[in-house]
Amino acid sequence: MCAFIPFSNGIVLSDLSLGIIFLLAISSLGVFGVLFSGWAANSKFALLGSLRSTAQMVSYEVIFGLLVLMVILFSSSFNMIQIIESQQSIWYIIPLLPVSLLFLIAIIAETNRAPMDLPEAESELVSGFFTEHSSVPFVMFFLAEYG
Repeated sequence: MCAFIPFSNGIVLSDLSLGIIFLLAISSLGVFGVLFSGWAANSKFALLGSLRSTAQMVSYEVIFGLLVLMVILFSSSFNMIQIIESQQSIWYIIPLLPVSLLFLIAIIAETNRAPMDLPEAESELVSGFFTEHSSVPFVMFFLAEYG
């Protein structure tokens, strides 16, 4: 996944012309894991928790994509190397300060941490989409969520 991110000047594993699109596509694959894990539990509560979590993840992916679109408009490129090189005169966080604050909120919401921990909703859904999972599958979900 990190093959297209430049490490230094001229040091990159893969120079993709559509690096941002690849980044958005790979980051949205987590939705399928959440949806399928709730469905595979064969419980209506786990399925409802996975649908709830999927709805929140998709809604913040849309916001995340629109905020990344602002950076694409500033740099006029989808290539990660060209985006980084176009910030030599001024970093984009300075003219895009309101957008960067929205980006911070979106990435906190993507991690499902407080105050955006609605999909887990311990009071009515026990543990969200991994209600019926225990032992090794629960540990894998927990590690993947923090990873």
